[in-house]
Amino acid sequence: MAAFDYKALTTDGRRTSGVISADNARAARRELRARQLTPVEVQESDPAKAGKAKLRGKLSQKQRTLFTRQMAVLLQSGMTVEQALTAAAADGSAKSVKSLILGVRSQVMEGVSLADSLRSAPAAFPPLYRSVVAAGESAGRLPAVLDQLATNLERSYKMAATAQAALVYPAVLGIMALLMVTALMTFVVPKLVEQFAMLGTTELPLLTNIVIGTSNFLRMWGWLLAIIIAVVIALFSQALKNPGFKRSLDSFLLELPFVGTLNRTLSASQFARVHATLASSGATVIEALTAARGAMSNRIFQDAATSIIEKVQQGSTLSSAMRATQVFPPLLTHMVQSGEAARDVPAMMNRAADFLESEFEAATRTMMSLLEPAIIVILGGIVGTIVLSIMLPIMQLNTLALG
Repeated sequence: MAAFDYKALTTDGRRTSGVISADNARAARRELRARQLTPVEVQESDPAKAGKAKLRGKLSQKQRTLFTRQMAVLLQSGMTVEQALTAAAADGSAKSVKSLILGVRSQVMEGVSLADSLRSAPAAFPPLYRSVVAAGESAGRLPAVLDQLATNLERSYKMAATAQAALVYPAVLGIMALLMVTALMTFVVPKLVEQFAMLGTTELPLLTNIVIGTSNFLRMWGWLLAIIIAVVIALFSQALKNPGFKRSLDSFLLELPFVGTLNRTLSASQFARVHATLASSGATVIEALTAARGAMSNRIFQDAATSIIEKVQQGSTLSSAMRATQVFPPLLTHMVQSGEAARDVPAMMNRAADFLESEFEAATRTMMSLLEPAIIVILGGIVGTIVLSIMLPIMQLNTLALG
């Protein structure tokens, strides 16, 4: 079969392009029509560029997890990579996902390895994913490696979904509280001030004056406050791109009580899981450490991983290099040391990652269960303060009337 570059129109009139494998140009056009595409231009690809065409399209975390699990199951059943990709594309996927998988399949059919084919779709398959697949192919254990990778992706997706679900209620509650307080300060309080003025109340309690002053400020300068907040958020987002600022922020977060423990636990579990996945798939220690470094977002842990790589290259053991950084939990370093003694570091890394992930999930649930009542208490305090500031002048008038 030959490879053909094509330009075509989708059913809704959008232009699309890619690479397709077929015996000839006529067969390529027939295949495009079978995919519900209208061929505009079909020409044979340059052999020197075969397998290097960039594939467009992205995969969500859920889609990537499902694709990996499908490939693992299909390959373990005895299918070839090409057959597995065909079956995965036909399994009710969205059009964009199906087109992406078929593009990978076309390159595999041209003799390109699966890992190299995935490199043509960098937006869909991150470097870590491709490294694991490449290690599995090199070791001749692709089905088993994909199975382990799918399990890891499922765990990560479950953790992210749990955190997102737990944040929904507090987020909605916080937004409603903000809207309620804003409405009270901008609409209700000014009306009451007018009533106080009509009653001739000149000396108001301190709390009432504070609330009225806040209300006037929000009415007059609320727009400016919103702009300032937006600018601060934009500047903060831009500052996060600066390595020095990001490193300082990550260091500060690690020192915070509870939040620092959560951050440390998450980074350590990511390091252990990625290292175990690559090491068990046949990658070298340095390759596994490099991939594990790239999997962590915390700069302090990335620097620690760099230090570990340097020490291991100099002949140090993995456990002693990790202990020297003083950032990894003692549990993980002890487990790695036990794994080195038993000559099975990946297995001990996986056990440590299981424990750290369970610990992170339990701590996250605890934090979320405390966050909800905290928001309610804060909201009640703010509303109670506003109500009290309104009641004090009324009580003052009643006292004067009775006197």
